[in-house]
Amino acid sequence: MSFKKLLLIGAALFAICSLLVILLGQRYTVKLTEADLQDPLPADAGSVEVRIDGADPAAEITGFEIKDGALLIGFSPLRRGKTDVGVYYGGKTQFLFRIVTGPLGVLTYDTPFGDSTGDIAVPVSSILFLLAALYHEIGKLRREIRESLYRYSNVMRTGLIVFLCFFILTTARQCFGYRGIVDSASEFLSTLHHFSMIVLPAAFVLSILVALSSLSLMRREGRSWRNMLGVILGAALCLLTLLPGALGEYLQWSPNAILDVHNERGAGLYIELLTEGVISMFVTYLECILIGTVIFGIAAARHIPAFDKDYIIILGCMIREDGTLTPLLRSRADRALEFARMQKEKTGRDIFFLPSGGMGADEPFPEAEAIGRYLSQAGVPEDRILPETRSTDTRENMLFSSELIKEHSGGKEVKVAFSTTNYHVFRAGLTADRLGLSAEGIGSPTKRYFWINAFVREFIATMVSERMKHAAVIAAAAVMIIIAVLIKYLSVVL
Repeated sequence: MSFKKLLLIGAALFAICSLLVILLGQRYTVKLTEADLQDPLPADAGSVEVRIDGADPAAEITGFEIKDGALLIGFSPLRRGKTDVGVYYGGKTQFLFRIVTGPLGVLTYDTPFGDSTGDIAVPVSSILFLLAALYHEIGKLRREIRESLYRYSNVMRTGLIVFLCFFILTTARQCFGYRGIVDSASEFLSTLHHFSMIVLPAAFVLSILVALSSLSLMRREGRSWRNMLGVILGAALCLLTLLPGALGEYLQWSPNAILDVHNERGAGLYIELLTEGVISMFVTYLECILIGTVIFGIAAARHIPAFDKDYIIILGCMIREDGTLTPLLRSRADRALEFARMQKEKTGRDIFFLPSGGMGADEPFPEAEAIGRYLSQAGVPEDRILPETRSTDTRENMLFSSELIKEHSGGKEVKVAFSTTNYHVFRAGLTADRLGLSAEGIGSPTKRYFWINAFVREFIATMVSERMKHAAVIAAAAVMIIIAVLIKYLSVVL
């Protein structure tokens, strides 16, 4: 399904929903049970008085009756405006309520965004559209994965799919006892918080695992803020998830609270709702992106490229002072050698090795040369090793290696793989894809105590590199939260 078709489905559902509400909303029946009334209902409706207060009502009573233990009161529109209604019997006031007549004659209960006849079409239409959006996103994700495993849109789309599934389930609840658009606004705000609370146990377990691995890492490699990033992320997720609830409790019960949240017409309550909604949205978004990153990070780390490659890039990292490879870098070179051997056995096809990495300030010579020496010692012919000695980071690894491949191949279309540590495969693939280099990655193993912390660093680095996309999505979600809070506010003051 194309995005254009999805928009057409959304427009059609909106039109059908609006038409049903307009046509059916010209009549409205208020149902009052004994739970709503002060005294039990009399046996005869003749002893009940239903009276409109005011001389110029916006709606008229079409009749009322007692049926199945409830008082049913029918209304039809007269003009745009509000109509205050009272129910009286037994010598006292039993119930007071308001009927609002909208600009198209639609009658709603209590507020312009309240319950109306036929408004069940709103959650039903929402569910149908969300299902269509879910189908669209799943189809788009499958197509993009076939094109490339290394696209950040895959991560964002996976997070959206996870949230859509949860949102569809929560929206389905509205079909039972739906109370108008204000109910949709409340459900949207609560969904964000509920999602983050459901993921909280996983975030708590993550923070414990990362804390344990960080302690192990710091014992072996020393203390640094980088080695604590995983702990910071896990703790932040837990604290931010609990913050909205804690904030609500504080403002509700503390005598020193700076906001008055007890007045439904005051700004304090809605500032609280907006603050809690934005925090919950941020946590939910972060969790969805984290879920998508974990899924594709693991998939990329476990992926074995097709055995049709002409070149394999070996991404460099720091070498020792004597020019030998560190265990991390040696593992990358060994993985590339292993892939070349597997390809040779499967297809008989040889491969060119591109060790990539320049010389750091504390390194005796370029990393690419150190890798090249290691490959030569492993039996790779010199004419099969093409060192790239200028790069200083992953982006330059891919960029300069791509230029070298084009020069060596004479611009012919070739197949490329790259070898790096397992936690780094996905981000390296993203970098290659952004540069227009179609390459499949293969991951080398690393120590378990290091893997979790390194993966968290990769997650944060990728988030930062894609910050403009995230900012746009978060801004759009914030606008939706503002609209939902505004609907709740207007439902009280109008």
